[in-house]
Amino acid sequence: MDFIISLIACPLGWIMRLCYGLTRNYGAAIILFALLTKIILLPIALAAQKNSVKMVKLKPRLDEVKVRHQGDKERIAEEQIKIYESERYSPALGCLPLLLQIPLVIGLINVIYNPLTHLLGLDAGVVDALLAKTAEILRTDDLGAAAHIKIIEAVSNPARLSQWRMFYGGETLGALQKIRSLRLVFLGADLTQTPTLPPEGRLLAIPILACLSAFALCMAQNRANVLQREQGEVSQWLMTAFLTGFSWYFTLSVPAGVGLYWIFSNLFGVAQLYILNALYDPRKYIDCGAARARVDEGEDENGGKKAREKKENKRREDADFHRFFATENKQLVFYSEKSGFYKYFENVIEYILRSSDIVIHYVTSDPGDAIFRRSDPKIAPYYIGELRLIPFMMRMDADMVVMTMPDLERMHIKRSRTRKDVEYVYMFHGPLSFINTIRHGALDYYDTIFCTGKHHVLEARESERLYNLPAKRLVECGYGVIENMRERYLARREFYNNKPLRRVLIAPSWHYDNILDSCLDELLPALLHKGWQVILRPHPEYIKRFGEKWNAIVAKYGKEAGDDFIIEADFSSNETVYGADALISDWSWIAYEFALAVEKPALFVNTEMKTPNPRWSELPLKPLNLALRSEIGIQLEKNEVGRAEGAVRELLDKASDYTEKIRKIREEHLFNFGKSGEIGGRYIIERLRGGV
Repeated sequence: MDFIISLIACPLGWIMRLCYGLTRNYGAAIILFALLTKIILLPIALAAQKNSVKMVKLKPRLDEVKVRHQGDKERIAEEQIKIYESERYSPALGCLPLLLQIPLVIGLINVIYNPLTHLLGLDAGVVDALLAKTAEILRTDDLGAAAHIKIIEAVSNPARLSQWRMFYGGETLGALQKIRSLRLVFLGADLTQTPTLPPEGRLLAIPILACLSAFALCMAQNRANVLQREQGEVSQWLMTAFLTGFSWYFTLSVPAGVGLYWIFSNLFGVAQLYILNALYDPRKYIDCGAARARVDEGEDENGGKKAREKKENKRREDADFHRFFATENKQLVFYSEKSGFYKYFENVIEYILRSSDIVIHYVTSDPGDAIFRRSDPKIAPYYIGELRLIPFMMRMDADMVVMTMPDLERMHIKRSRTRKDVEYVYMFHGPLSFINTIRHGALDYYDTIFCTGKHHVLEARESERLYNLPAKRLVECGYGVIENMRERYLARREFYNNKPLRRVLIAPSWHYDNILDSCLDELLPALLHKGWQVILRPHPEYIKRFGEKWNAIVAKYGKEAGDDFIIEADFSSNETVYGADALISDWSWIAYEFALAVEKPALFVNTEMKTPNPRWSELPLKPLNLALRSEIGIQLEKNEVGRAEGAVRELLDKASDYTEKIRKIREEHLFNFGKSGEIGGRYIIERLRGGV
């Protein structure tokens, strides 16, 4: 290790000797050294600047990859590497200027601790002789890391002049003269000394100025650095606080000369930042306003409101965490990822409430979940955020946990580590096949699955056979979401059907290659002003994740809006779903829920299918969501959407035929239609009572 440090220190020592020869002042030499290193490294910094601009330009594509392969970390990494290679972007290059600071600082510490070698260029033999003589004078066998500093102090001390007289002669005389001419004090501070806690005298200025220079550099980067601008305000302030605190700690641990270098390296870094922007202006290559808007989108506009809400939620979370585990003999827990997920549990929960005295412990990661507005003595709601959920689930001590979250045990959410007999029950988000819509093995660690139809039973058993998995309990339950949609539709069927124009609802998914991104410009002209009302209703996640794209769509087609074309972004109700005569989608579950609930057909556009499980074809089963597309409607390829008018007319003209076909499909493929809550609820009650 000493060899490597010396290897780094040698060229730095040459530069420092040059600087000292030019200035004849130690502090000025260090400042000049800091400036020269910035100049020498400027080409690397410029390359990193260009690399950073590439990163910002690539960010929308990288975000799309994350959406397209959500949850598949390996696939996301592969696609990101392909994008990096296509644009010649190097993730490592952005870190290089910072990494180069490490050997610079290590080498500089060595230079400052060994000025006789690096600053004066004394021969090794002479230095060894001086070391031996100083050890003799100080009566010690070990001068430590600061041996050169002790030599300088001993040689420069007039009281020890007589002890050096016998040492005069030849090279040593010249060496002693050079040492006595050294001026290692800068503005009253000895730059060879290390500040102590608390720092005294002029050395106090070093850590203070180091903090101020680090703060100035961070503020400049937040305003002018192309990548730093992409960070949110909270991230920027956290980084500023870290670097400022680190500067204080670091400069209290090294000689003051290194602290002086740190101060001016930061200040020259500010100047370098603006020089780089002048040499390679990011505004010529990216829309910095749009990039900043992406960061600002959704940020708190009311000062500290967001921070106050976060603090309040943390307090709630702590209280709920302790309240949950303070409750003994818990039988049943439902976990909901966010407020809208109650609809998947609704029928089962309502049956349990009506038919038993079981207390339902309802855990949600949404602090605004509607469950908190419900007053029922048999529902105990808790807010547990996603990070706290990890230890929460590992401590789970209830008899049964019901969730809609796949990948139990395979990702961050684990089975209980305190009780091995907890029964984990999975309920589906959608009514059709799971083999190609969730990741491979995503249900392997559940004990029980509430199946919506016989296709789930077949897929689960075939997976167990093919992959040699233990058999699960499969409950022939059904799917309450469609049952409730059907009931709400029937309650106002006359209202929904009594309208001046027939309605065509476009309701795409939000995943990669969805209708809005891939073929809306061809689809809308084929449908608008054709004698029916068209409603464009994006998925709420699309607006949340791709606000800029949605705003561009509204700006482009907003002028077409009128009685026969509505752009709808209000998701507070499903009135437009119930009132549609035909629905157009790509791979969204809403198409099947719509068809099976209101018994009307759908037009499917075959965009690129999201396939979280690329191994689904290993099973000798055709996913139901592929088999039914041509049964409950018509399929069009993306390059065929110009023919959408004819397809929609066919769907509307043959509506009664589709109604009969959809009823048969629902009867064949969904268990216990209208009674799923009773089936699921009864199973839970009986299991908790020790039956089944």
